[in-house]
Amino acid sequence: MSDLQKIKLALRRFAREREWEPFHSPKNLAMAVAGEAGELVALFQWLTEAESRALPPARLAQAADEIADVQMYLVALADQLGVDIPSAVAGKMARNALRYPAAEFRGSARRHDEPPD
Repeated sequence: MSDLQKIKLALRRFAREREWEPFHSPKNLAMAVAGEAGELVALFQWLTEAESRALPPARLAQAADEIADVQMYLVALADQLGVDIPSAVAGKMARNALRYPAAEFRGSARRHDEPPD
């Protein structure tokens, strides 16, 4: 059993034990992802690039908690929608490889629909 499968089953059990299933609609879970992502972003707000790469232990622990929250809500959302995360990621990476050929985008932060630097 994969780690994502274990997380999914643990989240199902956690929600079931608390009778939270009615609240875990795709809409609510998507909103929860956005809220938790916002909390993660807030930890980095106003930091320099260097500071963001060298978080003090307490801030790193907070970031780990927020990353966990985002991941848990994403797994729960995917579960509600019947999305297989590894398959979805593999498909998206394949599409991104076509959209962003390495030879054309190496070292560039531009979007695929922007003209070359």
